[in-house]
Amino acid sequence: MWNVLNNRTVAILAKAMDAASLRQQVIANNIANANTPGFKRSTVVFEDLLRTALEEQRGRKANGLPSLGPDRLNEVQPRVVRDSSTTMRTDGNNVDIEMEMAQLAMNTINYNSAAQLLNGKLAQIRYVINEGRR
Repeated sequence: MWNVLNNRTVAILAKAMDAASLRQQVIANNIANANTPGFKRSTVVFEDLLRTALEEQRGRKANGLPSLGPDRLNEVQPRVVRDSSTTMRTDGNNVDIEMEMAQLAMNTINYNSAAQLLNGKLAQIRYVINEGRR
């Protein structure tokens, strides 16, 4: 039973939803501080970290080495990074409200997609469990 629930796809989708939730908070903070002098926007780095971990795992399998288990996947955590390199205005603020709103919309779509995929995966698991009782 543990292998069914400890599914790599479920773990990846849950991590993606956690990252999207954090990204929502960061974008909301950026928008709230769009008129704060000297404020520097932040972003969430997650997808590249996940891609690297998955490619590393895939490479180890291809070379015949033991694959990295779910523990390696658990190490992948979204990180908040401050963008201090740019300035949008003379007061030092670098928040572009239009870009933030576009990222907010994209993040909402990504979160909803991950939630639907996770729901579908859990529905498959429920189906297997229920059919096994008959």
